[in-house]
Amino acid sequence: MLSLRNIVLLLLSITVVAPIVLFTARLSTFNSPSTKQEFIEDVTAFSLSATDSEHLNLFPHETSTTLKEPVGVYNEDSTSTKNLPRDLGLRESGEHASARVLSATTEEDQTQRDNPIKQVTDGNKQGNQGGSIIKKGDSTNENVSGEDAIDVDDNDGKLNKSAQVSDQESRIKATKQEQPATETSSSVKKKRPILSNKKNDQMPSDARVQRLKDQLIQAKIYLSLPAVKVNPRLTKELRLRVKEVSQTIAGASKDSELPRNANERMKKMEHSLMKGKLMQDDCSAFVKKLRAMLHSTEEQLRAHKKQALLLTQLAAKTLPKGLHCLPLRLTTEYYYSNSSQKQFPNQEKLEDPQLYHYAIFSDNILATAVVVNSVTANAKDASKHVLHIVTDRLNYAAMRMWFLVNPPGKATIQVQNIEDFTWLNSSYSPVLKQLNSPAMIDYYFKAHRATSDSNLKYRNPKYLSILNHLRFYLPEIFPKLNKVLFLDDDIVVQKDLIGLWSVDLKGNVNGAVETCGEIFHRFDRYLNFSNPLIANNFDPRACGWAYGMNIFDLVEWKRQNITEVYHNWQNLNHDRTLWKLGTLPPGLITFWKRTFTLNRSWHTLGLGYNPKVKQKDIDRAAVIHYNGNLKPWLEISIPRFRSYWAKYVNYDHVYLRECNINP
Repeated sequence: MLSLRNIVLLLLSITVVAPIVLFTARLSTFNSPSTKQEFIEDVTAFSLSATDSEHLNLFPHETSTTLKEPVGVYNEDSTSTKNLPRDLGLRESGEHASARVLSATTEEDQTQRDNPIKQVTDGNKQGNQGGSIIKKGDSTNENVSGEDAIDVDDNDGKLNKSAQVSDQESRIKATKQEQPATETSSSVKKKRPILSNKKNDQMPSDARVQRLKDQLIQAKIYLSLPAVKVNPRLTKELRLRVKEVSQTIAGASKDSELPRNANERMKKMEHSLMKGKLMQDDCSAFVKKLRAMLHSTEEQLRAHKKQALLLTQLAAKTLPKGLHCLPLRLTTEYYYSNSSQKQFPNQEKLEDPQLYHYAIFSDNILATAVVVNSVTANAKDASKHVLHIVTDRLNYAAMRMWFLVNPPGKATIQVQNIEDFTWLNSSYSPVLKQLNSPAMIDYYFKAHRATSDSNLKYRNPKYLSILNHLRFYLPEIFPKLNKVLFLDDDIVVQKDLIGLWSVDLKGNVNGAVETCGEIFHRFDRYLNFSNPLIANNFDPRACGWAYGMNIFDLVEWKRQNITEVYHNWQNLNHDRTLWKLGTLPPGLITFWKRTFTLNRSWHTLGLGYNPKVKQKDIDRAAVIHYNGNLKPWLEISIPRFRSYWAKYVNYDHVYLRECNINP
């Protein structure tokens, strides 16, 4: 038994101790580079032998040389294990354990793998400077961008956290590093052109124009700085560049409108600006000058806006030469004509409540003619329409002469002189008393009063014309009528309006289209709600409504004594603290809770100031309104809307040709 035990111990010694001795002897000679490399190749070859076929199936394009290179594990030039594939599933073996022992005994290799996060960070810095993160360890020698470095850093952090747990798996998978790194670099290259193209597609069409303008501003700032002024050569160069760039961008709003030499001049300007930057490195001086220029530009912009507003108001209230000539020519013709030719036909219809009556108060002959022509042209039965025109003494003869020469077809027309309304005097009408007062005229027309933009729009004769306020006296003007359709002289009728007389106003006096849409305002836009009289009686968010096309029930008007309501509020506003001059604010007050809302298709506004009025709104509207300063008979009118008005004017008429009134 003893001999058997000795035999077993001997065999155990041979099988256990002998390999250890041999392995230790091998380690003692491992310091030799050649020996070390041979051992690495042996271990790698053994570790790859088990999965050779699997690897080749995954990456068939790699060569055997690439497979034998243990990239990122034992190579001294390796900087990271970040791209180790984790899905190969290699089996543990004794050789793997030996490789771990060897790695642990080699201090140089251990130091290289001490801090993988620091390695990636250093590599990221190098990548930002144009170098590569993976230098010699990556056999493809491909550069990795900052975007990839971010992703790498994330993966590397995960490896660092699990290094003590899965160090073996990481080193085994190092043999697969080259291919994922290559794929990552390739995918980055494929993605970058797509991103670049998307960026180019989104580039503004005026990018170069804006760049040239910015350069122009910078050059002007440099020219004003003391450090540049003392350098005549640079000053001369910058002035030349400013001249060139100014000529380049003159009249150009898009890059396609720039001349061919725009890029060349942009580069020259950039070069000159760099010289200026070297001469003047004090940012504070540059910023101060830029702020001064910005402030000056803002002041100029405010001044130009105020001047533009004043000129627009001036153009709006100034009578064009042709429209001044027309009433003079017609007046002369009227007084030279026979008295028998000065009467309108069908005067018996003027007080017939069964017909459709219109009220137009204007001193503009051509504008009134368009309203009358558009009404009759779109009426299914013009013989049932009666048009009542009231004008001032100056234009009365001319207005009558025009419609005597140009009768409105089968429709009936009447022209009245406001001076014949003897009941309309200062003792009856408070607004007439206010309009004639020296204080009112001084407030709205003296030059020294026009110190703010808010008053400029009121410096218009129409606000002091009683014709503008005559709409509040409809029952006095038409005592025998039940309903009247009021029309401004800056509207165009596009459809038959007889449907308005059949609208049930539900006990209200006024039928109108509301104007609290996206571009219009509510009561707080027109009334002074800081005054208790206004604040206690009205809602600041209540919808306003439009004057210009209104159906008035004169029976309800008389029953509710609307004219007296209007007079009371006018007396309360004698000092203009409730609202400024005009007819819409007192109209909102007078007809508060007495207005029936009409469908918006009856009346479309904004053609006298808003070029963005929708075409569909114009097409469906029964009446289009040129409210605003850009009237269609003025040169400042909006060209897009002028044709709707002009088609009701016969420019071949003898009087229009004599006064040189052209479309």
